[in-house]
Amino acid sequence: MKNSTKWLASAFAAASLMFASNVKAQTTSADSKNVWRLGIGVEAGVPTGDLNNFSSFSLGGTARLQYDGQSNLSYTLTSGYYNVFAKKVGTITPSDLGIVPLKAGLKVYPTSNIYISGEVGAGFETNYAKNTKLIVSPGIGYAGNQGLDVGLRYENFSGQNNNYGFVGLRVAYGFKL
Repeated sequence: MKNSTKWLASAFAAASLMFASNVKAQTTSADSKNVWRLGIGVEAGVPTGDLNNFSSFSLGGTARLQYDGQSNLSYTLTSGYYNVFAKKVGTITPSDLGIVPLKAGLKVYPTSNIYISGEVGAGFETNYAKNTKLIVSPGIGYAGNQGLDVGLRYENFSGQNNNYGFVGLRVAYGFKL
């Protein structure tokens, strides 16, 4: 319980700092060309598949480097850390599962603020068997005019005969580099 309290407090503090800062934000990908942006986000997820038996909640943080190459297309590189909180089984609480994702992807903007995204990469488990999983992550989102980026996606991890995933929500603040 102490770890989950620390994670929630850290996530709240990070989100507060992102929205309270006075950094000039990039408007949207659709409004610019050849612009580099950095987004810092807090991620929450609901585990699915085999992971649903192990956990009910995941929380993490990510940094996303984004290059707006064309008016409706952006290229992304995302990494960070996800903590999957273990469920208590009787009197035993197993260790949480940690995952470091490293993903590359695209964002396509059919309108100025709405995007469809897709990412692929590797997820490195930080405990247990320390496996490396293939990550495939389709999603949709909203990129606001003041740097706000809210995305909903399904993140699938596969490999070593153990597949799992989560439905995740990312709330981020992005700014022009």
